Amino acid sequence: MNAPVLLRTAHTRIRLPEPSDAPGLLRYRLENRAHLAPWEPLREESYYALEQCAQAIADGREAARLDRGYPLVVFAPDEEEILASLTLSNIVRGPFQACLLGYGVGIRRQGTGLMHEALEAGLAWAFGELGLHRVMANYLPRNERSARLLQRLGFEREGYARSYLRIAGRWEDHVLTARIRPDD
Repeated sequence: MNAPVLLRTAHTRIRLPEPSDAPGLLRYRLENRAHLAPWEPLREESYYALEQCAQAIADGREAARLDRGYPLVVFAPDEEEILASLTLSNIVRGPFQACLLGYGVGIRRQGTGLMHEALEAGLAWAFGELGLHRVMANYLPRNERSARLLQRLGFEREGYARSYLRIAGRWEDHVLTARIRPDD
């Protein structure tokens, strides 16, 4: 990570969380525990502890320093509240220049367009400053909101993976999508 990441949109500030953001991350995790549970891996109880939030922030900052991933947090404009997250993970350089995109929005912001706004900024940064060629995003077939969101963002369906990820304790199929940098 050469320079601090700070993306600004009309309704958000997007950046890597800092150690001082651990209490806010814990609040976000606790507030959205039931809302996000159907779309995520099973979480140990320790995931909902301040110490684990602090460790996740440290690990994320190290991943960014090594250019392996960028677990970004979507804040309200005053940076007092976490609204959502977006993560560019498993970055592969060389001839591939690609990553996986993951995201989640808090229950109180679902359906407001906030995730679309944040992902537009994140994708512009991924294709611009990070110089990535391909961003891949996968979703559960029953997750119609994600299907529509990714389609609106220009992702194209590339396949279907059976029993792809263990989500909420079960192996789940996923629809595989990707978006290519517009000028490539």
